[in-house]
This record gives sequence, C-alpha cells and structure tokens, in this order.
Amino acid sequence: MKTIFIACLALSSLVAYGQHSDPVFEWAVAASGYSYHPNIVYKRANGQDIKLDVISIDPPSQSRPTLLYIYGGGWVNGTKGSVTLAPLPYLARGMNAVVIDYRLADNGLAPAAVEDCRCAFRWIYTHAKEYGFDTSKIVVAGESAGGHLALITAMLDASAGFDNECPAKDGDAPLKAAAVVSYSGPTDVADMLEGPNQRWYAVKWFGSLPNRVDLARRLSPVNYARPGLPPIILVHGDSDPHVPYAQAVRLKEALDHAGDPNQLITLHGPIHGWAVEKELNVEEQVFDMLTKYGVFAH
Repeated sequence: MKTIFIACLALSSLVAYGQHSDPVFEWAVAASGYSYHPNIVYKRANGQDIKLDVISIDPPSQSRPTLLYIYGGGWVNGTKGSVTLAPLPYLARGMNAVVIDYRLADNGLAPAAVEDCRCAFRWIYTHAKEYGFDTSKIVVAGESAGGHLALITAMLDASAGFDNECPAKDGDAPLKAAAVVSYSGPTDVADMLEGPNQRWYAVKWFGSLPNRVDLARRLSPVNYARPGLPPIILVHGDSDPHVPYAQAVRLKEALDHAGDPNQLITLHGPIHGWAVEKELNVEEQVFDMLTKYGVFAH
C-alpha cells in the first residue's frame, strides 16, 4: 500500500506541476522503488524527435509485465503528459509502463501515428533487458484515438505494410501483445470519414490524401479480426458522443466469429475516454480479465 500511495502522490504532483521534470515526482518515484526515465527519443521523423517515458520497477534484471499506453485526442491533439495518471492502476499491480508520444495530424497525416506506435512497440522489445520488460506480457492500452492506436498496433502484423520505418532485423521476434485494452477506441475509421458518423478529427487526420477511404479501411481494427489475436478488452459507453458504441459491438462480433478471446465492458451513458477509465469497477473488471488471460498470476 505504501508503494501505491507514494506513486499516487508522485503522479498527482506531476499533474499539479504540469511537467515531467517535477523533482517531487522524481523523488517519490525513486522512493517507491521505481525508476523514472523521461523523454527518451525512440524515433525521429519529419524533423521531430518522438519521445516516450519509462517508469520501471527496480531491479531491471527482473522482467515484469509491461504496459504500452497511448493517449487520445482524435489523432490531432494531446501529449503523453496529458495521461500521466492513466498507467497508475497498472503500476500499482507491479507492471512497468511506457507512455509514448506520436505524430499528430499537423506533423504527419495517417498512417504516421500508427507507424510511430509500431516503432514504440519494437523499441520495447529492443530495450527489454535494459528496463526489465517481459516481452511475453506486454499490454497495449489507450483511450479514445489512443484506444484505436492500441488496437491497431497489436492487431497488425508486418505484412500489413506499416512497419517500414522500424522494420524487424534478422533474428528479431515478431511483435505480439499479451492483451489489448481499448477505452472508447474507434474500430472502424472509414466509418468516421463520411456519412452520418463523420467526425472532423478523422477527416483532418487523413487530409486530402488520395485513396483515403481505402487507407482508413486498412487502419480499421474491425478489418483485422482473425484467429490467433491476443485477448482484447473493449470498454465503451453505450451513448458515447464521440465514438459510436456500435463500433465496439461490431469488433466484438468479428472477434467472436474469429474465435479470439475478448470482452466488451459496456458502461451506460454519454461517457468517453478518460471518463470511462475512471468509472467505478472498470479497472477491477479489466484486471480480472488480464489475470484470466495470464498477464498476472492467479
């Protein structure tokens, strides 16, 4: 409990200060047995250093389940600093955490964000020994657009053509998540480009790209349901005002048809993203499922 309390204090302090360099945060993390590694450059693209933060439990010689967390913002807004509290329930259960930035629409239209997330996933594999990441127990999670990116990052394989910026080298293991948690994530991006479910942020993410509807289909998790996927947990409000609940239902149906383990946690009301994560009992249900799927010991 002491470790959890100190982590809460640290992360709350970080939010209060609004920056990753808060010395109180760094002290508290160290006191609780964690090491904090901010603003590591994992990729450079379009003249931009793209960074991630690592919070790892000492010693790194012991491999631990690891969270890859991706923030939301409609692929057009946000930073990793905006979701500082999101990994806290995972840290409290003994996981390491990697929280990433990625290119937003103004600095890279689709599929740039997806390519960045796949690169970050590869980075975790490459640096597993350095930070104590158990690559057999990586949970990819995110909220809103980050939920979409979590799903697509874990559901793609190299043959989809989005790993060209960080290709596997000879002898590298294929990227494979132990589980995925999507909080209010879009599952059918093409549905948001035109028609009754059109969203301005999806339109901005694709800009005036040629064949943008075809690309949107290629970036839609609902089109990648197939046997052999990792367990997928979907958390969605049934009156979500930003991402239609029907998208989560359709992905669940596709996963059921493919025989993939999955769970749809339905919340009632017009809630979305971070608000979904804060709902009572949501994390308890999520971690019960992660335990069932072998991420944590029974």
